[in-house]
Amino acid sequence: VQLQACGGGRVHPGGSLRLSCAASGFTFEDYAMSWFRQAPGLEREFVAAFRGINRNTYYANSVKGRFTISRDDAKNTVYLQMNSLKPEDTALYYCAVGSSRMIASTLRTAGGYDYWGQGTLVTVSS
Repeated sequence: VQLQACGGGRVHPGGSLRLSCAASGFTFEDYAMSWFRQAPGLEREFVAAFRGINRNTYYANSVKGRFTISRDDAKNTVYLQMNSLKPEDTALYYCAVGSSRMIASTLRTAGGYDYWGQGTLVTVSS
Protein backbone atom coordinates (compact mmCIF):
# COMPACT_ATOMS: atom_id res chain seq x y z
CA VAL A 1 0.00 0.00 0.00
CA GLN A 2 1.27 3.42 -0.92
CA LEU A 3 -0.26 6.81 -0.22
CA GLN A 4 1.25 9.95 -1.70
CA ALA A 5 -0.11 13.25 -0.40
CA CYS A 6 0.55 16.63 -1.94
CA GLY A 7 -0.92 20.11 -2.27
CA GLY A 8 0.19 21.73 0.96
CA GLY A 9 1.59 25.22 1.09
CA ARG A 10 1.45 28.60 2.75
CA VAL A 11 -1.68 30.72 2.51
CA HIS A 12 -3.14 33.79 4.15
CA PRO A 13 -6.08 33.46 6.53
CA GLY A 14 -9.25 33.13 4.51
CA GLY A 15 -7.43 31.43 1.66
CA SER A 16 -7.94 28.01 0.12
CA LEU A 17 -5.90 24.92 -0.64
CA ARG A 18 -6.68 21.56 -2.18
CA LEU A 19 -4.84 18.51 -0.94
CA SER A 20 -4.60 15.31 -2.96
CA CYS A 21 -3.66 11.81 -1.95
CA ALA A 22 -2.92 9.23 -4.62
CA ALA A 23 -3.27 5.62 -3.50
CA SER A 24 -2.05 2.30 -4.83
CA GLY A 25 -1.71 -1.29 -3.76
CA PHE A 26 -5.29 -2.02 -2.73
CA THR A 27 -8.84 -1.96 -4.10
CA PHE A 28 -9.44 1.74 -3.57
CA GLU A 29 -13.23 1.82 -3.87
CA ASP A 30 -13.69 -0.71 -1.05
CA TYR A 31 -11.94 1.31 1.65
CA ALA A 32 -12.44 4.41 3.73
CA MET A 33 -10.09 7.27 2.93
CA SER A 34 -9.47 9.88 5.57
CA TRP A 35 -7.48 12.97 6.40
CA PHE A 36 -5.87 13.68 9.74
CA ARG A 37 -3.65 16.53 10.81
CA GLN A 38 -1.01 17.11 13.43
CA ALA A 39 0.15 20.47 14.69
CA PRO A 40 3.48 20.84 16.54
CA GLY A 41 3.24 19.53 20.07
CA LEU A 42 -0.25 18.14 19.59
CA GLU A 43 -1.70 14.73 18.89
CA ARG A 44 -2.82 13.72 15.43
CA GLU A 45 -6.47 14.64 15.01
CA PHE A 46 -9.24 13.58 12.67
CA VAL A 47 -10.25 15.97 9.91
CA ALA A 48 -12.50 14.15 7.45
CA ALA A 49 -13.36 10.68 6.15
CA PHE A 50 -15.11 9.21 3.11
CA ARG A 51 -16.35 5.64 3.25
CA GLY A 52 -15.91 3.64 0.07
CA ILE A 53 -18.89 1.34 0.64
CA ASN A 54 -21.81 3.67 1.31
CA ARG A 55 -20.16 6.96 0.25
CA ASN A 56 -20.85 8.58 3.62
CA THR A 57 -18.64 11.48 4.68
CA TYR A 58 -17.63 12.61 8.14
CA TYR A 59 -16.04 15.82 9.37
CA ALA A 60 -14.49 17.17 12.52
CA ASN A 61 -16.61 19.96 13.97
CA SER A 62 -13.70 22.35 13.61
CA VAL A 63 -13.70 22.05 9.80
CA LYS A 64 -17.35 21.37 9.03
CA GLY A 65 -18.66 23.85 6.47
CA ARG A 66 -15.15 24.88 5.42
CA PHE A 67 -13.52 21.64 4.25
CA THR A 68 -14.85 19.13 1.74
CA ILE A 69 -13.55 15.60 1.25
CA SER A 70 -14.07 13.93 -2.09
CA ARG A 71 -12.69 10.94 -3.94
CA ASP A 72 -12.23 9.83 -7.53
CA ASP A 73 -12.23 6.05 -7.53
CA ALA A 74 -11.18 5.96 -11.18
CA LYS A 75 -8.00 7.82 -10.24
CA ASN A 76 -7.52 6.17 -6.83
CA THR A 77 -7.30 9.63 -5.35
CA VAL A 78 -8.88 11.38 -2.38
CA TYR A 79 -9.03 15.14 -2.08
CA LEU A 80 -9.48 17.67 0.68
CA GLN A 81 -10.71 21.07 -0.42
CA MET A 82 -9.96 23.55 2.33
CA ASN A 83 -11.64 26.96 2.26
CA SER A 84 -11.73 29.86 4.71
CA LEU A 85 -8.49 28.67 6.24
CA LYS A 86 -7.56 29.82 9.72
CA PRO A 87 -4.19 30.00 11.48
CA GLU A 88 -5.34 27.11 13.69
CA ASP A 89 -5.56 24.92 10.59
CA THR A 90 -1.76 25.01 10.36
CA ALA A 91 -0.50 21.43 10.59
CA LEU A 92 0.96 18.47 8.75
CA TYR A 93 -1.91 16.83 6.92
CA TYR A 94 -1.90 13.06 6.47
CA CYS A 95 -4.10 10.81 4.39
CA ALA A 96 -4.90 7.34 5.63
CA VAL A 97 -6.72 4.24 4.44
CA GLY A 98 -8.84 1.97 6.57
CA SER A 99 -11.73 -0.43 6.51
CA SER A 100 -15.05 0.99 5.33
CA ARG A 101 -16.64 -1.20 8.01
CA MET A 102 -15.20 0.75 10.93
CA ILE A 103 -17.83 2.21 13.18
CA ALA A 104 -18.04 5.99 13.05
CA SER A 105 -16.15 6.53 16.30
CA THR A 106 -13.23 4.38 15.14
CA LEU A 107 -13.26 6.12 11.77
CA ARG A 108 -12.36 9.31 13.66
CA THR A 109 -9.46 7.69 15.50
CA ALA A 110 -5.91 7.49 14.19
CA GLY A 111 -5.52 4.04 15.70
CA GLY A 112 -8.16 2.68 13.33
CA TYR A 113 -5.88 3.06 10.30
CA ASP A 114 -3.06 0.84 9.14
CA TYR A 115 -1.55 2.85 6.32
CA TRP A 116 -0.58 6.50 6.15
CA GLY A 117 0.81 8.93 3.63
CA GLN A 118 3.92 10.97 4.33
CA GLY A 119 2.18 14.22 5.27
CA THR A 120 1.94 17.56 3.52
CA LEU A 121 2.45 20.82 5.38
CA VAL A 122 -0.25 23.49 5.46
CA THR A 123 0.69 26.85 6.94
CA VAL A 124 -1.92 29.56 7.40
CA SER A 125 -0.31 32.85 8.29
CA SER A 126 -0.49 36.51 7.45
